[in-house]
Amino acid sequence: MWDKILNSWKVKDVRNGLLFVLAVMIIFRVAAHIPLPGIDLVALRRFFEANQVLGMLSLFSGGTISNFSVIALGVAPYITASIIFQLLTMIVPKLEEIQKEGESGQQRINQWTRILTVPLSILQALALISMLRQSQMQILTQTDIFHIVALVCTVTAGTMFLMWLGELISEKKVGNGISLLIFAGILASLPQSASRFLATYDQSQWLYVVIYLAIAIFTIVAVVFVNEAERNIPVQYARQVRGQGTLSGGVATHLPLKLIMAGVIPIIFAISMLLIPSLLAQFFVQARTEWMQMAAQWILATMQIAWVYGLLYFLLVFAFTYFYTAVIFHPDKIAENLQKQGGFIPGIRPGKPTSEYLGLVINRLNLFGATFLGAIAVLPQLARGAGGSQLLAIGGTSLLIVVSVVIESVKQVEAQVTMRQYDDY
Repeated sequence: MWDKILNSWKVKDVRNGLLFVLAVMIIFRVAAHIPLPGIDLVALRRFFEANQVLGMLSLFSGGTISNFSVIALGVAPYITASIIFQLLTMIVPKLEEIQKEGESGQQRINQWTRILTVPLSILQALALISMLRQSQMQILTQTDIFHIVALVCTVTAGTMFLMWLGELISEKKVGNGISLLIFAGILASLPQSASRFLATYDQSQWLYVVIYLAIAIFTIVAVVFVNEAERNIPVQYARQVRGQGTLSGGVATHLPLKLIMAGVIPIIFAISMLLIPSLLAQFFVQARTEWMQMAAQWILATMQIAWVYGLLYFLLVFAFTYFYTAVIFHPDKIAENLQKQGGFIPGIRPGKPTSEYLGLVINRLNLFGATFLGAIAVLPQLARGAGGSQLLAIGGTSLLIVVSVVIESVKQVEAQVTMRQYDDY
């Protein structure tokens, strides 16, 4: 491992890329500590600590929302915009055709995603401010229209700034920029979480601490193992006769299928869906209509029940794992490409039988992968329900994202180093 780190540091382009990412991370964390005026930060943090759903929102903002800084929304609106366009490409045939155009089509979709991020940032900022205004903790100390407009414009500009930083990081090819920003926010929140826990720690909680550490170690080891796991499908290419009777082909290889193709995307989708009912219910807690007010209070109370929240979380992660795999993996196209190239799976006829076989294999892989992701996501929820500490509300998700981002970044850095080494010969 240390040899790989030294080799990456010796390559000038890779070294410059890593230093650039470090500089962007510093800028990100500095901006995260520039608070907006008219906010009672102590009341705001208590408000977020009392709600596990909003704790998830704080996670995907990189912890910036709990400080209500100039980048309070983080990259959450951009992630939402990306999810919307991924869903639309499955529904709208025109968007699907554009996506198939290759790099140019992807650039057009990326541009539309950036444009959609602006109204989503404004809507989320208004929703957040409205929720804080309805809170009984007096979080907003200034509620005049000029101040509200200034808050909305500032946090919207902050989101666009972070989106730009994330794209700059991605261009350096040392990791996904948006994922690395979330990664930096999670790591930055660890010292604060640890200090809060130590401030309230007593010796009777030692067993609870041991359980949490065991879950953390198990999560890290399991994520690394499962993230690297592959199912290799044997593929045989028929021998072909070319000019002057020359034989070519006849190569035996394999088609690698990752155990979890969707990565951490199902986790992000599931959290986004879990946030919607609670955020909407916040608007109707003080509604004049009695049944609407009671429904909003029931939703908020139900989402605070550990086993209900954990069950919904698990089911959504499980379902979205299948859904997102269906978005990115197309057995029909793979079977068609194999047939065009003269390849076949031994014992399986080309064409539709190959497609059905690949679909069967990926469904079996998804059964294990979806169960694994769901279990990793809810394990800390179970531990939290047993111990009663809010600090474990987002532990499993945080570890899952951190480990996955590190693995992805290491692979990209290794690929850059290997490419530069080949260029030297």
